[in-house]
Amino acid sequence: MKIPYYVILPSYFAYALGFIFGHLRDFVSFFRNHVDKPPKGYAPLCRDFEDFYTRRMYRRIQDCFNRPIASAPNTWIDVIERVSHDNVTLVRTKNTRRCINLGSYNYLGFAAQDEYCTPRVIECLEKFGASACASRVECGTSVLHEELERVIAKFVGKPAAMVYGMGYATNSTTLPALIGKGGLIISDMLNHSSIVAGARSSGAKVAVFQHNSPSHLEQVLRKSIAEGQPRTHRPWKKIVVVVEGIYSMEGEICRLREIVALTKRYKAYLYLDEAHSIGVIGKTGRGLCELQGIDTEDVSVMMGTFTKSFGSCGGYIAGSEDLVKYLRYVSPGHLYATAMSPPAVQQVLSALKVLMGEDGTDRGMKKLAAVRENSNFFREELQKMGCEVLGDEDSPIMPIMLYIPATIPAFSRECLARNVAVVSVGFPATPVFLGRARICISAAHTKEDLNQALKVIGEVCDICQLKYYPPPQLSWKEKARLKEKEKNL
Repeated sequence: MKIPYYVILPSYFAYALGFIFGHLRDFVSFFRNHVDKPPKGYAPLCRDFEDFYTRRMYRRIQDCFNRPIASAPNTWIDVIERVSHDNVTLVRTKNTRRCINLGSYNYLGFAAQDEYCTPRVIECLEKFGASACASRVECGTSVLHEELERVIAKFVGKPAAMVYGMGYATNSTTLPALIGKGGLIISDMLNHSSIVAGARSSGAKVAVFQHNSPSHLEQVLRKSIAEGQPRTHRPWKKIVVVVEGIYSMEGEICRLREIVALTKRYKAYLYLDEAHSIGVIGKTGRGLCELQGIDTEDVSVMMGTFTKSFGSCGGYIAGSEDLVKYLRYVSPGHLYATAMSPPAVQQVLSALKVLMGEDGTDRGMKKLAAVRENSNFFREELQKMGCEVLGDEDSPIMPIMLYIPATIPAFSRECLARNVAVVSVGFPATPVFLGRARICISAAHTKEDLNQALKVIGEVCDICQLKYYPPPQLSWKEKARLKEKEKNL
């Protein structure tokens, strides 16, 4: 990503000022005993820089984060208003603000009441209760869990699958079960935190390749295979390449076809995280393999979550029967964690049936068409405004780059004041100088919703000076054609 100099220089200047004055205030507060000190003889629990960032930056803008809501995460939500009397602690009020929701991962609109899903979930709640209250290997497995595993395996095109109660734990507990000491994990540098946590706890050597760059991946593969394990230079026991279908902070679609070719050439396993792509891309919503025409046999491990497109919770691992059978014996997320609650399982099953047309309607195909149409329309309009927008065509995630630290709270607060709820993201979720507002589009958004949100974002971008690129200029022929069209109307 090439950052303009007129953006990066003020960002450096702003962070430098904050760093200098923050430490000056810490120095003065230390002698006035205004700084919390650890007990005598104890080391601080927090690392210095992270504690400094929390105190001097995060707490000053914490009203922009962790906003509680008082409704279902539908296209419109009720955001609970909060106030602070000491500029540190936020207190909830009884007031709510009705806002357009541009922050939830409700890609297909299943998060709110649905004519097909909701009655079946309520019926399941009455029959099975609210929780499994046990892990899968104890008393936590129901007929619903087994049915979901069969359906999701069929949906993604794999022989078998297993489900987990938490999407984050699906990655963080599966990777250590698959690979350990003597193995090599090659991970995209912008992979999700759950992948990073799983890779670190596996005991395997971790290498990183440049984001979505097959050419650099090949360089890392060749060098790693040539050098072998550290010190001994023995061949790696196994090599696993880990990528995402759609990257959650960039909205970019993985160049999977080229990466598959590399993993086959260098005899490496491929682990594909489809948390944000399953149920969104592909003709029938089956994800990246369907979109790019890739045989699912070429992907060793297919991971996904139910928290986005399906309006539920949990995740899944799909692969060969031997792989899934092995993970049932060794994966901590399956052995020790509480199983998905039966109503959550039923929600996913119902959503999948709608998506596959087994509810007797074409609502699933209409939802898929709507989320793509809405996403492409919104991205195109943002670009016409002059905003710097990341992400690829058909991706429902579109980050608006903010860069300068002061624009992160300003953008969030100004949008909320105009009844639009957005998610502003800064360090440590992104690099320090790459703050952004991440927009998530849903199939349930109407054109009126999107146009109103665009109008508000346009006003806020003018206030925060976020239109880095001039809107494209029409030629005189195009202007004449538009005028003629307006006269005919």
